[in-house]
Amino acid sequence: MSKHDFSREEFAARRAAVSRAMAERGLDWLILFHPVSIRWLTGSDAKSYQEFQCLLVPGSGPLTIMAREGERNELQDEALVDRIETFGGGENEDAIPRFERLADELGLLRARCGMEVPAYYLHPHHYVRLRELLGSSLAAETTSLVPDLGLVKSPAELAYIRRASAIADEAMAVFAAGLRPGRSELALAGNVYGALLARGSGLAASPINLVAGARSGYSHGAPTERLLAAGDYGSVEYGATWRRYTATIGRQFSLGPPTPRMRELYDIVRRACDACIAEIRDGAPATAPHEAAKRVIGAAGLEQGRVHTSGYGLAPGFPPTWGEPVHMIGGSNYVLRPGMVLSVEPPVFLGDERLGARIIDNVLVTRDGCELLSRTSRDLIVVG
Repeated sequence: MSKHDFSREEFAARRAAVSRAMAERGLDWLILFHPVSIRWLTGSDAKSYQEFQCLLVPGSGPLTIMAREGERNELQDEALVDRIETFGGGENEDAIPRFERLADELGLLRARCGMEVPAYYLHPHHYVRLRELLGSSLAAETTSLVPDLGLVKSPAELAYIRRASAIADEAMAVFAAGLRPGRSELALAGNVYGALLARGSGLAASPINLVAGARSGYSHGAPTERLLAAGDYGSVEYGATWRRYTATIGRQFSLGPPTPRMRELYDIVRRACDACIAEIRDGAPATAPHEAAKRVIGAAGLEQGRVHTSGYGLAPGFPPTWGEPVHMIGGSNYVLRPGMVLSVEPPVFLGDERLGARIIDNVLVTRDGCELLSRTSRDLIVVG
């Protein structure tokens, strides 16, 4: 969770890759807002993204981070940056005038700048004012430039992801052991979180999804105080982390023998997952695994229930998401490469039947296929 997580050589290689990408686009500066981009280059975990935070990256030279004053101590200890500029502190302060003075001092207003515009970490009011301030020096919106450079994971990153995946497996065993009628969804979620934290996982960027009974048709339902009952069918999905690198897992469960329809939906989704995994390999367009899963679900007459991407890349997660730009879905322009880590999760959710199914696994793209990272059985969990 800091500059100590990777060698200085790895950070230097990342910086060099960014510099090359900037040169290819004719850019003098990058203005980064996404905490994953900032962390990838500096190691910083600082939470100033809740208000205003940016990293100013020249083609070559010192890195400057701007954040709220409350993060100064953490940034000094944990971030691989050359200069820390802060705003606020004990009283409110508008960050944009401070940014303007910094940008003028560094020469951004007389240069060609690329700026990230991430969905969750740049307030629309700040974005509008920054565009006005930068004017003609804003040469490009480069939201995917740094995230794309991080899609192929280094050996050190893969070691963290494997550790997270092992923790996720252990927490799933704890979840399954606690399944029984009379327990609340919240109590089961507590079992999962306790197992994750006890094994060294941080809190994942997105909360647990856990639904059962009449709510099993929800694709992202949070656990409630509802007590599980015999005959319930449901699903659980969560993320485990190691130094913010995330592994996800999702399984279906049944309290008692599943009905024929429950079993049918589970089997269709599992076949869709298998078809998706079979198409994942070096050089495959990201649309190919998606289309394979889509064909299985469509052939079963359930296209209307396919309400989700077939999978996506996994990053160091910051709330509210752990996803990367690469998605396995129609219209994706990405090509799969060895070292990418993807979730696989083509689902079916049928609101009129109050039933659904989603199995979630992670895979590492290899030269001739992919490696399934989870060791947990993908079978339907049946209790009683």
